[in-house]
Amino acid sequence: MQQILGNCSLAGLAGRKSFKWRTYPPDVLPAFVAEMDFTVAEPISAAVRAALAIGDTGYPHVGALGEAFASFAAGRLGWAPRKDWVFAVPDVMTGIVEVLLAVTPHGSGVVISPPVYGPFFFRLGFIGRRVVEAPLRRCDDGSYDLDLAVLDSALADPGVSAYLLCSPHNPIGRVWTRDQLLAIAELCQRHDVVLLVDEIHAPLVMPDAKFVPFGSIDHPMAGRAYVFSSASKGWNIAGLKCGLAVAGSERTAAVLAGRWEALLCSHLGLLGSVAAFGESVPWLDAAVAQIDENRALLGRLLREQLPEVGYVPGSATFLAWLDCRNLGLGDDPAAAFLDRGKVALSPGPDFGHQGAGFARLNIGTSPELVTEAVRRMAAAV
Repeated sequence: MQQILGNCSLAGLAGRKSFKWRTYPPDVLPAFVAEMDFTVAEPISAAVRAALAIGDTGYPHVGALGEAFASFAAGRLGWAPRKDWVFAVPDVMTGIVEVLLAVTPHGSGVVISPPVYGPFFFRLGFIGRRVVEAPLRRCDDGSYDLDLAVLDSALADPGVSAYLLCSPHNPIGRVWTRDQLLAIAELCQRHDVVLLVDEIHAPLVMPDAKFVPFGSIDHPMAGRAYVFSSASKGWNIAGLKCGLAVAGSERTAAVLAGRWEALLCSHLGLLGSVAAFGESVPWLDAAVAQIDENRALLGRLLREQLPEVGYVPGSATFLAWLDCRNLGLGDDPAAAFLDRGKVALSPGPDFGHQGAGFARLNIGTSPELVTEAVRRMAAAV
């Protein structure tokens, strides 16, 4: 795996100029924002280099993106979207907010299920939509599940126009079952709300889980929903700025086509994404295998060094949701880890008030840096 993913040495990583490596001083180990430390897949690098070599740096053309994603979805996810209903977007959140602007009234409510990806909160506010919470249910073993009764109640709010589903869920790494997706579809249809599904972490489902694309379920809402994905998380190319939106019908495709000027992605990102979904699947396999190994390692390290921290390994993503409430570090334990241990985690409250006392740790790196992150956390305590 090291041959494909690189060795993730601190000396090499310190030369990067991305948000992850420039937010904190050099003595802080960054393990917060969702950037992996692995070397970019060679077919992606080659595609970008080839474009630069001939000055191919203009505006994007959708090109082979639809065909590449449809082929990947069919082979990897068990889903066969129409390639002509795959639309390029700058990134998933921009695609989501543009669709909400197009199909929901100003001031209406959008339901989300926290603890959940922080931008769901503030990006909805930016466009004049009201956040309506239908929180996940915490189970006795520390895991989370959908609370369909709570979701039903939230969708029944007369001012609600849409539900924004995170699938797989960030930060908990939960992969929803087909039955759960059908139940969500039934509720959205009954309440006549728009359904938007963020499937950005779908390529990063672990070997012991089965991801079900929303577009593959047998329900009328599969044709009415807007599904968003990207190569950005799976192949660590967020900086190339290209995501995709998948329509389920002529009607939803027309909405996306009508917003095309507001949804221009990066041309280099589009070329890199085509290479990701095609020739770079072996790289993805190596990354998933390393993350799978890292989540087991993290569990062992926490049991040995921080047994008070609750951790239920997620079934997807390279992000670990840590229950630090028994450490006595207050609502934002990440602040203490940063101040005392020189390791940066994402603050739990960023994911909603349900995240008080929690922190999110990025394990998309080498086992050595996962080990170092936990050592620093333990030193802080």
